[in-house]
Formats: sequence, C-alpha cells, structure tokens
Amino acid sequence: MESMENYTQDEIRSFISDIRLLITDTEQSLNDENVLSKIEEYVFTIKKSHCCNHRENIALIQRIFLSLRREMDILQPYIEDKSISEIMVNGKDDIFAERHGKIIRLPVSFDTTEDLEELIRRISARVRKEINELNPIVDARLSDGSRVNAVYRNIALNGPILTIRKFPERVMKMKDLIDNETLTEEIAETLQILVKAGYNCFVCGGTSSGKTTLLNVLSQAIPEQERVVVIEDSAELQIEQVKNIVRLECRSANVKGKGQVDMAQLVKASLRMRPDRIVIGEVRGSEVMDMINAMNTGHDGSLSTGHANSIEGMLKRLEAMYMQAAEFPVEAIRNQITEGIDIMIHMSRMRDGTRRIMEIAELEGMKDGNICVNTLFRYEEGRTGNKMVHKEKLKQAGYEEVF
Repeated sequence: MESMENYTQDEIRSFISDIRLLITDTEQSLNDENVLSKIEEYVFTIKKSHCCNHRENIALIQRIFLSLRREMDILQPYIEDKSISEIMVNGKDDIFAERHGKIIRLPVSFDTTEDLEELIRRISARVRKEINELNPIVDARLSDGSRVNAVYRNIALNGPILTIRKFPERVMKMKDLIDNETLTEEIAETLQILVKAGYNCFVCGGTSSGKTTLLNVLSQAIPEQERVVVIEDSAELQIEQVKNIVRLECRSANVKGKGQVDMAQLVKASLRMRPDRIVIGEVRGSEVMDMINAMNTGHDGSLSTGHANSIEGMLKRLEAMYMQAAEFPVEAIRNQITEGIDIMIHMSRMRDGTRRIMEIAELEGMKDGNICVNTLFRYEEGRTGNKMVHKEKLKQAGYEEVF
C-alpha cells in the first residue's frame, strides 16, 4: 500500500470515524461498491482542500475501506480462519493465536496503541458496554457468538489487552467429542441418560478445558418439550432443540455505577418463570446459593460449570462462594450442595492441546460432616468405577435397567 506521509495517524482515525458515521446514518444497507463510493466522495469532495497528491489519496481510500470492511481490523483474517480457536493481543505488537491446540505468534501488529484501543471501544459499543479508565475491563461477544475480554491500558502494563475466544460455526455434537477422544461412547451414553433422567450436573475444569463445549453437548439431551432458562455472564451456549427457552444475560453497570444486573439477580428472576430446568453458564460468586436452592426446589436436570482443578477443589470453591452469600455453618452448606448437585464432571486440557473428561462422580451424601464422593469414572484407570448409589431419578425415567 502507498505511503500516506502527509496524513497523520490522528487524521486517518478521524477520517475513518467520520466515514463510519456517514455509513451508519445511511438508511439502506451498502455493498462494497457503495461504501467505496462514499469514501471517494468524502476524500475528493469533503476533504478536497487537503494538500495531498492523488496517489496518497488513493492510498487513504484503500486504508479507510479496509478498516470499514474489516470489522476486526488486522485481526479479521484470523477471525475468519476456522483453524484458529483463540486470539490473544498483548499490546499493539504482541499478537498470538491458538491453532489446533498450539499457541503461535501472528506476523501482524497494530500501527499504534490508539488503533487497538479504538477496536476495543468499537467492540464494546456494539454490545452497549463502555471501556475507559473508569471502567477498564469489559466482557462482550461478537456477532458470531465469539467471546471477547478486553482490558484498558491504565491497568495493563504492556498496553491494551484483547482476548477473543472463537466458537465453531457448527454446534458440536456428542459424536464430535467421541471422535476427539474427549470421552468414550460408554461415557457419552451414560451422561446423556443422566441428563434426560433429570440429574443435576456440574462441569468443572481449568481455563480452556472444554467446560462450555461439554455443557452445550449435554444440553442437547434435554427433552425438547421442557421449558429451559439459560443464564450467562456473556451469551455463549447454543441450545437449538428446545423451543420453549428463555435466555438471560448479565449487564454491567454504566459509568455512573447504575444499571448492573448480576447473575444472582437473574437466577432469582428465573425461579418466577416456571422453568423445568435452569442452565447457568458459569458460577463465580454468591449466585451459587441461589443456584443450589433452585436445584433443591424441584428444578431437576439443571446444568452449570465452574473453574477448578479437581472435583474436590470445586466442592471447596462452592462452599467458599456460598459463604459469600450468607453466613451458614459449613456442614449446613455442604448438606445443601449434596442435596442440590447430583453429578460432578471434571475436564482437563492435556499437554497436547486435547480436552478430556478426567473424572465423573456422584455426590453420595454426608458422613461425619464431610461430602462423600462416589467415583463413577476416572480417566487414569481407563474404565468406569463404582456403581451409582442414587437411582431414584433413573427409575422414574425408566432407565434403571441401563445401570
């Protein structure tokens, strides 16, 4: 692309902003030819007094066109690359991606830190969120469902941070997980039956271990005639077969600190919507009390996820999160957890980048004030473990003979 020495970076950003407003104000949708015509009109007519030669103006038109048509700027080709699952921007120069489970460095960089910040602001504005020095962290999602996290440079020492978790266009099925060796056919059948029978299942694991993917797949076993309420911090789940579905998403506070709607509020609201099941994308805090209360009050077959390195670690985290909401004796909290959650599933990301179910356990009950965990499957042993203790829901659903 030709040099644009007579145009400063601030001027170019201003031009792009002006053109974006012109296109936004246009009533009809514009194709590439019309957009290019609008840009040419702007450069050659509105800005004709600017002392630049024709070649530089042509370069400016190309630059503006690419910026407008590439929604994600220099990241657009990698957003469109289906082999890339995650993009990590650490300041304007250090950009990485995960491809087929491996981290690679991308051969691109933003011209300036301001260009990266402008991209982050556009993403935030698209979902009606603000990011600035007073609100330096934002979670959002792109139009294709990809999840975005951005951190402003006033708290990120190496410049603005942008992380994009992409999701496949095609919703993954249980067969895909079997083909990827995430689980076996036997485990797949078991989990599907447990969901259909109405067992409350909780998926735990580390970052990028495949929790959301598994939750998506498990939700496909929910009978289509049931009413489901889905609650998420940022919408990610793709439940297609259920028609009677309500999707709720948390909302951040505005610049005045008002208007926030957190997950605990949404869980409480969902109980008044007559749900058969409640699906919570991820529990992180005091909302765990409302979730477990919902599981204990007839909402069988509910699903959720949480961050932990083991089932035992997740149970301890659930206790701690419950204590954030209310002061109860530890034994009472543990009893509520075992009464609410039936099945715990632990996932892990292996060194080669693959994701696997490491353990499946049944919360059997309480003994001497502690939660008793009945291991049904452990990956290291490569086989199923103990038999289930609580088969009441299996009997009601007509699946007792399978176990």
